[in-house]
Amino acid sequence: MSSSDCASRELYCALRNGSDGVPAAAPRGDSALAQSIRRAIDLIRRSAEHPLSLTEAADVLGVHKSTALRILQTLESARFVRRTGAGTYVLGSGVIELSELALGSMDLRQFAAAHLRSLQRETSHTVHLAQLTGDEIIYIDKVDSPAFDAVKLPSRVGRAVSIYASAVGKTILAYLPSAERDRLLSHVVFERFTDTTFADQESLEAELARIREQGWATDNGEHDAYVRCIAAPVRDSRGQVIAAASMTAIEVIASLDTLKQALPLLLETANQISSELGYTPTPSASADESGDDRLLGTPH
Repeated sequence: MSSSDCASRELYCALRNGSDGVPAAAPRGDSALAQSIRRAIDLIRRSAEHPLSLTEAADVLGVHKSTALRILQTLESARFVRRTGAGTYVLGSGVIELSELALGSMDLRQFAAAHLRSLQRETSHTVHLAQLTGDEIIYIDKVDSPAFDAVKLPSRVGRAVSIYASAVGKTILAYLPSAERDRLLSHVVFERFTDTTFADQESLEAELARIREQGWATDNGEHDAYVRCIAAPVRDSRGQVIAAASMTAIEVIASLDTLKQALPLLLETANQISSELGYTPTPSASADESGDDRLLGTPH
């Protein structure tokens, strides 16, 4: 059971029970669950309108204060509400992040679609777009290669990819602020999937430093031994890396060196998507790029 499932069950049980643990009088089955969800949603909405005291929260939920406190603590753990220094509860950053991610994913996929499909036509390789969503790297678009009709890649839109054993995962991870990167990696249980996996934080950090230096990442069969991939960062209007575009092939179709020959096209695609999102390189960055073949994507 996932942590979100556990939180949902805890919230539901708290809403169903009174302070003494005895089920409150309420409809059973689906109607009770629906009522619990409506109450929780109402509480989150009220917290967005003005700071809620524990007494007000109990009134909104129709439960005892001790039960309301447990519910608030559950919502707080998911960052749906936040407890202030005054002891009141306001809307949490988790709700804001979810709304931004939902809007960002829709806009990003829309802006990137034509560029990804153009890249696939030019290279004949499978093309992906992945984004950090919560604590996971999620594929938000995929353009399949006809060459993979017989052997399908395991990737799928909506599916999470390894944060440390994939080109898109390492690309996004490399450019995160160090505190955020450390937070994400603190939850990782490193596993050696293949001989090329960066299976400890020290070796991974060295790999991330190389990615930041050269401006792109590779996956040399680090999760699935037969998969080869290269990835490049996608930036938003603030210049922050919010996603990664990639080209993928199975080894019998294209080696890593073969994929690297198309690296300039991948970097151009990532830059085009970034431009669609409002990213404009600073004059100093543009000058660096014009004089540094690493940033232009010439493989070494």
